[in-house]
Amino acid sequence: MLKKMTIALAVSASTLLAAAGPGMAQTKLKWAHVYETSEPFHTASIWAAQEIGKRTNGRYQIDVYPASQLGKETDINQGLSLGSVDIIISGSSFAAKSFPPIGVTYYPYTFRDADHLLAYTKSDIFKELAQGYEDKSGHHIVAVTYYGVRQTSSNKPIKACADMKGLKMRVPDVPAYLAMPRACGANTAPIAFAEVYLALQNGTVEAQENPLTTIEAKKFYEVQKHIVLTGHIVDHLNTVVAGGLWKKLSDEDKKIFTDVAQEAAAKATGEIKQNEAKLVAFFKDKGLTVTEVDKNEFRDTVLKNVTFESFGYRKADWDRIQAVK
Repeated sequence: MLKKMTIALAVSASTLLAAAGPGMAQTKLKWAHVYETSEPFHTASIWAAQEIGKRTNGRYQIDVYPASQLGKETDINQGLSLGSVDIIISGSSFAAKSFPPIGVTYYPYTFRDADHLLAYTKSDIFKELAQGYEDKSGHHIVAVTYYGVRQTSSNKPIKACADMKGLKMRVPDVPAYLAMPRACGANTAPIAFAEVYLALQNGTVEAQENPLTTIEAKKFYEVQKHIVLTGHIVDHLNTVVAGGLWKKLSDEDKKIFTDVAQEAAAKATGEIKQNEAKLVAFFKDKGLTVTEVDKNEFRDTVLKNVTFESFGYRKADWDRIQAVK
């Protein structure tokens, strides 16, 4: 009897191991971004990595690499194809290097506010542009996070577009980001994100542009005198899964990755909105001058001096985005 029980237990154990073996195999993945560990983009990424692990019963272990640990933003975008990263958070401006039309969202003054941007991410035009990016790059956008409204910080006062003429300004090396500063006459410099603080500190550049939350997180306010509310781009980040990984995922796992990424994006978006609302007072308390400008004057200057076609954008896409409610 004991022998029979021993054999039965052994058979049961071996059956369980055989059944569980493939399912228990753990896949390690790398999730990369360029933002600081204190920022919502990182804390939401950590949550998402852990949550995917839970919802897949530990079949995926995702390690998150913040603050450019796996390279600058250009590097991690290239890493999706090279296999050095599996998931990244990055802007559509970088996706536009593979599929230019998706970058139309960075044309200055495209979105009215955060709600308009978020409505766009649920629209048919977004789905078409995201699919165009996937067709060209092979990579899949699973979620979109509100990044903030891009404003200008400077060591010189700016009250009108013309005041930017000759200003040495750090701007990412992305055509759409360059549109407003160049239309206003600034001399732009494509300094890497991780090096901006030092460049402002030593006078290599006099100004830069980013959302207020980024200006606070990167402590640019320590080396700037003015915050200028140009509000030229309502910015966002995409959570992108490498094509090689996406193709290997089962339909069930694709749903888990998508659901979790979108929940994480919603968490970060909520935090960014709350933080952004408090920061004008924060900068004033730090002794900076905060200046409201006539955005219509900036917008009209850009529309007069910069064409959609020069970026590879399609005016029809921009018009459709304007109509999103």
